[in-house]
Amino acid sequence: MLRSPSTAQHTGSQRFSVLSCNPARLLAILVGACVQLVGGQPLIAQTDSRPDIVLIVADDLGWGDLGCFGAEDLETPSLDGLAARGQRWTNFYANCTVCSPTRASIMTGCYPDRAGVPGVIRTHASNSWGKLANLPTLPEVLSKAGYQTACVGKWHLGLSPEDHPQSRGFDSFHGFLGDMMDDYYTHRRHDIAYMRKNRTPINPAGHATSLFAGWANQAIDRMADQDQPYFLYLAFNAPHTPIQPPASALARVQQRAPEMPETRAKLVALIEDLDAAIGRVLSNIENRGRDTLIVFVSDNGGQRNVGANNGPLRDGKGSKYEGGLRVPAIACWDGQIPAGSETQAMGVTMDILPTLCEIAGSQAPTGIDGQSLTQWAQHPNAPQDPREVYFVRREGGNAYSGLTIEALRQGDWKLVHNFPTSPFELFNLATDPTESQDLSRKQPAKLRSLQSALRLHIQRGGQVPWQPIPQKPTAQ
Repeated sequence: MLRSPSTAQHTGSQRFSVLSCNPARLLAILVGACVQLVGGQPLIAQTDSRPDIVLIVADDLGWGDLGCFGAEDLETPSLDGLAARGQRWTNFYANCTVCSPTRASIMTGCYPDRAGVPGVIRTHASNSWGKLANLPTLPEVLSKAGYQTACVGKWHLGLSPEDHPQSRGFDSFHGFLGDMMDDYYTHRRHDIAYMRKNRTPINPAGHATSLFAGWANQAIDRMADQDQPYFLYLAFNAPHTPIQPPASALARVQQRAPEMPETRAKLVALIEDLDAAIGRVLSNIENRGRDTLIVFVSDNGGQRNVGANNGPLRDGKGSKYEGGLRVPAIACWDGQIPAGSETQAMGVTMDILPTLCEIAGSQAPTGIDGQSLTQWAQHPNAPQDPREVYFVRREGGNAYSGLTIEALRQGDWKLVHNFPTSPFELFNLATDPTESQDLSRKQPAKLRSLQSALRLHIQRGGQVPWQPIPQKPTAQ
């Protein structure tokens, strides 16, 4: 079995705890005040005890690329401190191995292919593989529950006006509409400027990571002055390629570890710069003194050819092996769970929406695929029924040419079809967490059963259109 590192040795200056809510607290949200017995002592919940919610998403951060997840060659005190005061989810999955699909799952609580985003949304229609479906989104649901909502950073769920964050439920947007940046300082993609303040194009100066942290703090300052709770979605581009850390961050790493290969040093510097930026946001939240739930997650595994560390997991970004799908996840909410806890319950990014809805006292949309995780946040060792979770990616480009790769985890069993011309592989993660022993020939019945289930899911996802409807030309 994989053993995840303890957080006991990690400390930090932030004071937070977790993605959890017990039933009595939720009842207080819905019907007023209630009394809950905790260790024999009464806890009085206030009439409106809903926390502010801050969801932070990193881009391509590997499972093993934080100190609190075992990294020994980098320093991430902000996120290590967050984990020490909250909860690490060591068995948490992104819904896909690339950016747009996972973000669609976060916004809708649905499988990406059922949300109309089976692949990466890009600038050019000939190589764009998604159109976010007309489904209720997380900011829409929280807004109806009385939350202020703000989106800062990378969007990557559509470039058209109807797909703009403010058309999908956010009150405000300050960030980058597109996919990856070609340069962290010029903020362009295909020489197109995608930075926006709400709907207005902007051309700010500075490294994108620092800009996003600053804009997040502006949003917090604005919303925290109001009586109602707020939801901030903060999505960084880092540490996605290009691996372009600030020169000062790289110099610190090279001075500390001169023997580190340059490829790894640059990525470490980019991650450490990200951690420092997150630390500035956490400090602002701390100074505000408001009850705040903070969730941190990566959108997929780390990219190995630029030096990412996915721990003992096999492969990385783009792959349906564990290194491409399992991601570091931290959830903190002061006073709601024991500090420094860890759960091995399985979570998936599509679970974020129903979890946050439950905490906010709001009803999650019907028909979604995710499930609330509050039970395991509050009780990390609570039993969990085996889950059946699908991972589908439809993609183009030179490597894929419009083909589909997929995986299915059913309890401890995992079916992997990592390239259309490759055979299906079967693993048992309980006995083989590094996916080194293909059991497809030894377990043909299990192989056929999982293939059949996966086929049905792909058919279900295929019912959802994922390409923009062509517009008829208008008279000039």
